Amino acid sequence: MDRPLRQKIGLFFDTMRKNAYGIRPYLVRDGKVHPVAILIPGGGYRRVCTTIEGRPLARELNAMGIHAVVLYYRVREKGRYPAPQEDLARAVRELFAKAKRWKLDMTGYSVWGASAGGHLAASFGTESMGWKHFDLPRPGAMVLLYPVVTMGEKAHQGSRDHLLGPDPSPETVYRTSVETQITEAYPPTFLWWGEDDDCVDPENSKMLMAALDANGVSCVCTEYKNTGHGVGLGKGLPCEGWLQKAVAFWEMYRK
Repeated sequence: MDRPLRQKIGLFFDTMRKNAYGIRPYLVRDGKVHPVAILIPGGGYRRVCTTIEGRPLARELNAMGIHAVVLYYRVREKGRYPAPQEDLARAVRELFAKAKRWKLDMTGYSVWGASAGGHLAASFGTESMGWKHFDLPRPGAMVLLYPVVTMGEKAHQGSRDHLLGPDPSPETVYRTSVETQITEAYPPTFLWWGEDDDCVDPENSKMLMAALDANGVSCVCTEYKNTGHGVGLGKGLPCEGWLQKAVAFWEMYRK
């Protein structure tokens, strides 16, 4: 089966999944304690695309000795802000509660997000929408793939409409635009995007990069040529190998 058809079938089943909170663990089955990465797939806050930005990333992390947990968060009408942020906070609490049973080393856990899932992940790195707001330990690192960042002029319209509704107030738009909420307490961040992204304007990532730099946040930011949107692991593309680089970055800050 060719890749585009596989993706279409995967998107169909992702869309048909129950629109509710849930987590799916992908654990390293060797009886040992391992660090954990929380994976948040994209989907425009309309669906959760695990076939592209969930399961494949989790399996790759497992092969590197890392537990991975894929988050299913509420979307569409059920997912109006701050419901997805509450779902992510719930997942973090659940993982801390299950750490002993699942052999999770939650020290410096990482949060990974792609596209609209990147907005959700990135918002968790802020004090106003994320870890501090929910009274949770700060992540050791954020890993963001071609993320939706702003809800302002350069917003991905579908993500904005599904998250904020048809007529959000200027205050809500400002509060949920991640680039406006960055402080020096933001976690170290590994960020990448494709130059040829015709879905989420690359200005989203560039705005975030500028905000991280302005606040002295440790970050690695990369724009890949000849790379579009929703490519996941990016096999055969200039971005291939980004996951291994992200893990190496995370390891510098995990403890």
